[in-house]
Amino acid sequence: MKKLLAGFTIAMAAFGSAYAQPAKTAAVMPVIVLVHGAFADASSWNGVVKILEKDGYPVVAAANPLRGVASDAQYVADIVSGIASPVVLVGHSYGGSVISETADRHANVKALVYVAAFAPDVGETAAGLSGKFPGSTLAPTLAPPVPLSGGGKDLYIQQEKFHDQFAADVSGAEAKLMAATQRPITEAALNEAQTAAAWKKIPSWFIYGGRDKNIPPEASAFMAERAHSRETVVIKGASHVVMVSNPEPVARLIEKAATEALR
Repeated sequence: MKKLLAGFTIAMAAFGSAYAQPAKTAAVMPVIVLVHGAFADASSWNGVVKILEKDGYPVVAAANPLRGVASDAQYVADIVSGIASPVVLVGHSYGGSVISETADRHANVKALVYVAAFAPDVGETAAGLSGKFPGSTLAPTLAPPVPLSGGGKDLYIQQEKFHDQFAADVSGAEAKLMAATQRPITEAALNEAQTAAAWKKIPSWFIYGGRDKNIPPEASAFMAERAHSRETVVIKGASHVVMVSNPEPVARLIEKAATEALR
């Protein structure tokens, strides 16, 4: 029992380090807060987390509820409120809508990184942006919506279509696991209008795959240009889960954002 309690204490200390007050005598390392999108979970950042932590960055991979832009943004905002250091917010897919809403409320958010992500303007929706340009093939791959007892509907990608649609450049075995563990998003969340666009006042960086079938590359290029992206990286042949298939360039862009935003 003593060993169990000791192990728990060590684990909590490690998790809490991201939220600790930075030492005044040391250079402040920004905390990287990663926000996953629809049909994924926090483990989709595992490869990126390993690189960032190896390079000394404290990291928090938030468990995005995927219930609605405003409520999800508040959830992430609560996490950011507990961090004393500067923060770099990173969003994947629908997570980009969330960080755009969240960051508008916090002065310690110094940079935004969009990873195959939506960067909506006020009044826009994720669904609307994905259909703004041709190329998205997500709709036909969705399973019949799951009615929720409290109202609304949950959306999933059909497991047999998940690999080709969502993660074509990862192994079949990994895609099968991702399909089985995918997190649903409410239909309402994808159609909820944005009320804040933090990229208008906080510097942003963009990275996405050239073969993204969820968000057409043309849409990502449009959003990056509109946001006056400090740097936009396109990974040739990469799918929507570019952070899973190409964690190295994603992590390097996040680190560049962290460095440049604090100058």
